[in-house]
Amino acid sequence: MLQNLYFKFQVSSFRIAMVCSSALLLGVCGMAPAQTGAEEVIARSDSLGEVVIEGVHPTYALSTPAPVQSLKGKELQRMSNLSVADAVRYFSGVQIKDFGGVGGLKTVNIRSMGTNHLGVFYDGIQLGNAQNGQIDLGKFSLDNMEAIDLYNAQKSDIFQSAKEYGSAGTIYLRSINPVFTDSEKTKIRVKYRTAAFQNIDKPLSCGLINPSVLWQQKLSEKLSNTVSAEWIHSNGRYKYRYKRVNSDGSTAYDTTAMRYNGDIDALRVEAGLNGAIRNGDWNIKTYFYSSERGLPGYIAGNLFTHGQRLWDTDGFVQGSFRKEFGKYHLRVNAKYAADYTHYQDHDPTATIQHDDIYRQQEVYLSAVNQYDILPFWRASLATDFQYNTLKANTPQFARPQRFTALTALASALDFSWVKLQASLLSTAVCDEVETAQATPVRNKFTPAVLASFKPFEKKDFHLRVFYKDIFRMPTFNDLYYAYIGTSALRPESVRQWNAGFTCEKLFPDCVFRRMTIQTDAYYNEVKDKIVAVPTSNPFRWQMMNLGRVEIRGVDAAANVLLAVSQMYLTVRLNYTFQKAQDFTPHKNPDDKQFYGDQIPYIPWHNGSALAGIVYRQWAFNYSFIYVGERYNQKANIPANYTQPWYTNDLSLSKEWDISTCRLTVTAEVNNVLNQYYDVVLNYPMPGRNYRLTVSVQL
Repeated sequence: MLQNLYFKFQVSSFRIAMVCSSALLLGVCGMAPAQTGAEEVIARSDSLGEVVIEGVHPTYALSTPAPVQSLKGKELQRMSNLSVADAVRYFSGVQIKDFGGVGGLKTVNIRSMGTNHLGVFYDGIQLGNAQNGQIDLGKFSLDNMEAIDLYNAQKSDIFQSAKEYGSAGTIYLRSINPVFTDSEKTKIRVKYRTAAFQNIDKPLSCGLINPSVLWQQKLSEKLSNTVSAEWIHSNGRYKYRYKRVNSDGSTAYDTTAMRYNGDIDALRVEAGLNGAIRNGDWNIKTYFYSSERGLPGYIAGNLFTHGQRLWDTDGFVQGSFRKEFGKYHLRVNAKYAADYTHYQDHDPTATIQHDDIYRQQEVYLSAVNQYDILPFWRASLATDFQYNTLKANTPQFARPQRFTALTALASALDFSWVKLQASLLSTAVCDEVETAQATPVRNKFTPAVLASFKPFEKKDFHLRVFYKDIFRMPTFNDLYYAYIGTSALRPESVRQWNAGFTCEKLFPDCVFRRMTIQTDAYYNEVKDKIVAVPTSNPFRWQMMNLGRVEIRGVDAAANVLLAVSQMYLTVRLNYTFQKAQDFTPHKNPDDKQFYGDQIPYIPWHNGSALAGIVYRQWAFNYSFIYVGERYNQKANIPANYTQPWYTNDLSLSKEWDISTCRLTVTAEVNNVLNQYYDVVLNYPMPGRNYRLTVSVQL
């Protein structure tokens, strides 16, 4: 009874905040004069770093209390990547689950806490998936992406929605914001990308057709729009080597084969409208994604292909309004999303045949209020409301509905030598179902405290610490899926501790121009970890709160810039050490021997390197990724050992200015050494492959 009252109170407080914000918004929008020229220059200031010296802007924010890593501008565009997931691999502390190929599912895990603890925000509003909590970053292209930022804990700016406080870490995707000179009104970029993969029958075969277009239009001094469209077609076929070794060192089998049923046909269309008002701005964005793909499945002895197919149709409309009234700042966000998923499994080897259709809907509203109490002291109150539904064609499906209310109270103190931030997030979740028992109303308060210090006045050296307590609700699949769900699950909670430093040294009169170093040591504790365990029925598993994981790690990153005449060399290095141990209490005596083992797919060591040379209109990029040894099951025994893997990628591009357009041609060689490897066991990745990209900027 008290829980229901608490949830109703949360919803009521949200309604009051939204009504007050809306009234204030409507009262001032009509009388706000146009943006002045000075304000327009300020709005463009974020792009000046890219315009003056392309690709050599600072990679890390020096004084933020939370660790942050960024890829933006030309550096992001020159990388040999197709999707956001490919670019995120170059951040320290990140693990990617990649099931192979252009159309393979790609999800992100940060600091070993699990995919569901990472929030992904696109242009300031979170991407959601109430069904399984996973966001496939392969659906988001780099062609219209301006920047990717990764924050541990939360963003250091307290002027953010309550949702942004609700994750253990966050990735912010920022699409390109139109910037025009006085004489410009239209910008068009057309790009065509193709790729060739090694084949069994012939040395190379065309495996990718990928045209895209980006159109930016200046409608008036205060209004602009952006349209981005992309089509991806790939047969998904590539050669791989499948080799397994027995525990005594002998070869069990060594086969070269083709990867089949990995085709994809996908269309992505996005459109945005951006407006400027005095001391503020607004934007509306629409997104549509439709795909059909094959799921090649796992490789096993004499089993090299599967018959699963997946159809996705995702779309959303979102908008944001921001306005400053002197010391008071207001932001209102709204979103509606609808997702359609059709999964088909008619594989003759499958025990259960599937032809399942799932439909999700989401409604999201947010109001953020900030007040500058003193020049160095700010406070904010954010209230969010979210409504999710899931329907399916499977018999006796629960058809769950979820109501989520969040309220975040935060305050920040900014002095020349210290920055302090504290927040308290209140979360209330209520589920309703049609054919099953709903989980009880959940409510929880989760605090966070962050601080950064500058001990030396004349040196760019900053220390930082943070503590954050956060939790994640079980997904609809965890709670209500027919074969595994259980409504008695408790939320999975995480406690995070972090201490680190960032320093930067500039050498303005030297070839060695700048060096930035960022290092953080952390300890994470995951309790009530949600895991699937088998029951007496081999085809029916059950979700349970069994897990307890302790994660100790170090993230280190360095960025170096050298300049000689008109040539710039940038080097970016990342390294991660993680000891993620499973301390789950085991009732089965045979399992006690695995107590304290490294959790599956988390390497002790992994790292990456990016090096780029820019000389006039030429650009050369080299990228390297290393993932160390790990285990593919909870038991750290030789049978579950997975070898390290690494890849080397090269790209070379040249720009030509022809009349009023710019032509860019980029040639890439990926996995140069043709290493055969698995990110996920028995899901082989492509060997050496080649890509060619032609881009025309009008």
